[in-house]
Amino acid sequence: MIDLPFSRADLNLPPPDASMPRRGSISGVQSKVILKRTRGRFEPTEHGGEYILKPVPGIPIPRFGAEVPVNEYLTMEIARKVFGISVADHELARMADGEYAYMTRRFDYRDGVKIPQEDFCQLMNRSEASHGRNYKYDASYEECAGVVRRFCPAGKIELRKLFYRIMFNYAFANGDAHLKNFSLYASPFGDYVLTPAYDLLATSVHFPDESVLALSLFADGHYTPAYEARGFYSLPDFVELGDKFGLAPDSVAKMAATLIGADAKVAALVGESALSEAAKTAYLGAYRNRALALMQQ
Repeated sequence: MIDLPFSRADLNLPPPDASMPRRGSISGVQSKVILKRTRGRFEPTEHGGEYILKPVPGIPIPRFGAEVPVNEYLTMEIARKVFGISVADHELARMADGEYAYMTRRFDYRDGVKIPQEDFCQLMNRSEASHGRNYKYDASYEECAGVVRRFCPAGKIELRKLFYRIMFNYAFANGDAHLKNFSLYASPFGDYVLTPAYDLLATSVHFPDESVLALSLFADGHYTPAYEARGFYSLPDFVELGDKFGLAPDSVAKMAATLIGADAKVAALVGESALSEAAKTAYLGAYRNRALALMQQ
């Protein structure tokens, strides 16, 4: 936990208003404050800061709005500690007024130098002007595989990493993993690879009526026979998607088994977190419901 010397008011952040985010998106409406570190002290800055602070969203959230930063910190910790996913450096912060905020170190700087990075919207030439207001969502995870094949020389490695992150987002009820939440950047060797994962949180804890996934699974928008029969995504859906990524069925099944077989470790981290007891119950309930779904053959 990092204690910050300034408050929400000091940052001139807007108070909550009556507007609701489109499609229940959290990341798109969160205020982001750039910070720099000087002599061990974090301070807001307009230029050159290598840290991003995300306070509580300044819009009404249906449930547990004040706990959004804690949710993101917890989910990033679970991704890193339990499942070995490379994630952005992150920390939970507390501002001078006691409000929690999520803090992350920018990974588009290396040794103080800005490096090339583009999100999947940019790589797919999608913008609000060209594809309308839902441009971040009007795509599929299958198409994301095409982005990796096009730009990453080590495509097989990066495709596997991307697929695992998509499955993680499903397992942890993140319904806002849209195109801008996946990016490529230049490695130290000059080739393009996936950036560390970012914007991971169990959004259904806050938006219980949101979409299950931000994007459709398949480019043609079809549903598998398993989905048609059950009404929810289960292992056969991800096996078919895995085929689009070049992954064998047994490989996808092993990923699913890993994600659903870590209940004790996940529950321990949730129990140790700063979430309220009610939010902990909602968080674990969402994960366990998805685990049950992924168990269906």
